[in-house]
Amino acid sequence: MRRALVTGVLLATAAIGSAQEPAAPSGAGQYRPREEAFRMIDAYFLSNLQESLGLTDEQFVRLLPNVKRLQNDRRQFAQRRQRALQEMRKLLQSGGATEGRLEELLREVKAVESEQGPAIRRDLDAVDAVLSPVQQAKYRILELEVERKIREVMTQMRGQAHPSGRGRPRSGEEPPRP
Repeated sequence: MRRALVTGVLLATAAIGSAQEPAAPSGAGQYRPREEAFRMIDAYFLSNLQESLGLTDEQFVRLLPNVKRLQNDRRQFAQRRQRALQEMRKLLQSGGATEGRLEELLREVKAVESEQGPAIRRDLDAVDAVLSPVQQAKYRILELEVERKIREVMTQMRGQAHPSGRGRPRSGEEPPRP
């Protein structure tokens, strides 16, 4: 009973946190699949956190905001970097790249790379401050397992997205034919 209550509160908290993030709807009141996937991953991770780490209720309450901050920061850094790299690729492929614009985009990538390390270290230190060494080890393993599951699901999704099972065509490659 207590586990169901904690899970319910956790999912509600995750939903509230997600609702506070700016959403980019793809249709009337719908989120893009990527954003929905992030929400599902967060909910899955958070719902397994207490049991997987053997947390007390007090530890769980203290840990939750730190974990959410860590996940949010990781996601924001990855998105900033990806946007800059995608813009670089687009400019280079179109032939419209200028040195000035590429330098600007490279500065953004380098800024992300230099800011990310200290910010993630700070977030992990806050997570670790709530946990015992055994729980810290379990946390790292839980993250690793969730990352592995995400990769598996993404691979399956890519295979299903294209009838050939090849996934998305690479740059310069012909799209799969029906």
